[in-house]
Amino acid sequence: MTTELHTLMTDLGQKARTAARQLALVPGPAKDAALRGAAAAIRAQAEVIKAANAKDMAAGEAKGLTKALLDRLLLNDARIEGMAAGLEVIAGLEEPVGRVLAEWDRPNGLRIQRVAVPLGVIGIIYESRPNVTADAAGLCLKSGNAAILRGGSESYNSSQAIMAALRTGIEAAGLPLEAVQMIPTTDRAAVGEMLTMTDYIDVIVPRGGKSLVERVTAESRIPLFQHLEGICHTYVAAAADAEMARKVVMNAKMRRTGVCGSTETLLVDTQAQALLPVLVRDLLEAGCEVRGDAATQAVDVRVVPATDEDWRTEYLDAIISVKVVDGVQAAVDHINTNGSHHTEAIITEDAAAAEIFLNGCDSAIVCWNASTQFADGGEFGMGAEIGISTGRMHARGPVGVEQLCTFKYKVLGSGQTRPG
Repeated sequence: MTTELHTLMTDLGQKARTAARQLALVPGPAKDAALRGAAAAIRAQAEVIKAANAKDMAAGEAKGLTKALLDRLLLNDARIEGMAAGLEVIAGLEEPVGRVLAEWDRPNGLRIQRVAVPLGVIGIIYESRPNVTADAAGLCLKSGNAAILRGGSESYNSSQAIMAALRTGIEAAGLPLEAVQMIPTTDRAAVGEMLTMTDYIDVIVPRGGKSLVERVTAESRIPLFQHLEGICHTYVAAAADAEMARKVVMNAKMRRTGVCGSTETLLVDTQAQALLPVLVRDLLEAGCEVRGDAATQAVDVRVVPATDEDWRTEYLDAIISVKVVDGVQAAVDHINTNGSHHTEAIITEDAAAAEIFLNGCDSAIVCWNASTQFADGGEFGMGAEIGISTGRMHARGPVGVEQLCTFKYKVLGSGQTRPG
């Protein structure tokens, strides 16, 4: 660790802590104005952002990034508009800071309130997707938290261009510019330094591949919101509607294969096995490699034999593992044994089977007759999300503005003293 990098990171941390204390007291309308100004700046600077992204895409292609990773990296007009629109949705959300979460009166006349307050300084470490820059900054700003962002080297130019637009909105609204900062280096040692900054950062959010999250989990001295992998499942149950199953399975796998909500394993009930050939054919004809158990291999010669490791693999690519299971409880058991507690879906017209599945799957998000690709804060009405938390403490599922708040207790009295 160089002295220069340590000094740089300490300076960022000190500025973030100061900004967080200021931002915690900023009224909602001022934060909303900053978000809307940032959205306008993103639209106005769209060509600049696309030019920066073109540099990252060219470098990624030269580096040999996979098609799925390049898709995560790409910023086109629709995705830039999506970033801007997401900031406006965040601005329109109910003010999260200052919410009275609960209140009650004590026999001695004291009134006690549990009130939402910001967490403080959020450190976000992410990889290819540059739109995370806008999502994370917007959510932190709305919830009164300062943010220190560390984007991936693959998206460095794109993220810097987005950051410039964000700061335009922040500055125009009169908020502290240090409310959102980006680490101005691709040096991997900056991540290691960031994970030790207990005096300045209150929570770390790692958002990326397995190796990144494993490193952050192993090295961080700061609490984490994390998910290690998105090993998501779709279960076609005995009473599944055939056309619905075809439509949902294709979307769950192939809409975007490189996102964490993409289905990686398809489970088909023995009583729905008549659907197996058409589901496999749909996937294969869409360009998806199918790795299956013996029953799945029997329906199409193009199916590759699945290994035990396939049931525990997040492909983030046009690859899916397929298994036939005997009943809803067998599907639940397979998911709880092999999954990553992210997102699971059941396709069925049987409400009782759906209830068993929804209650039995130990995952942050469970869906009934809907694609796993709805595992997204924007789709939940949160405007965006800072990540999908698969842990059990504080936040689970999409982490939005409410999850970026903690609380304090306000004790309101009229001169009460505690008896000896």
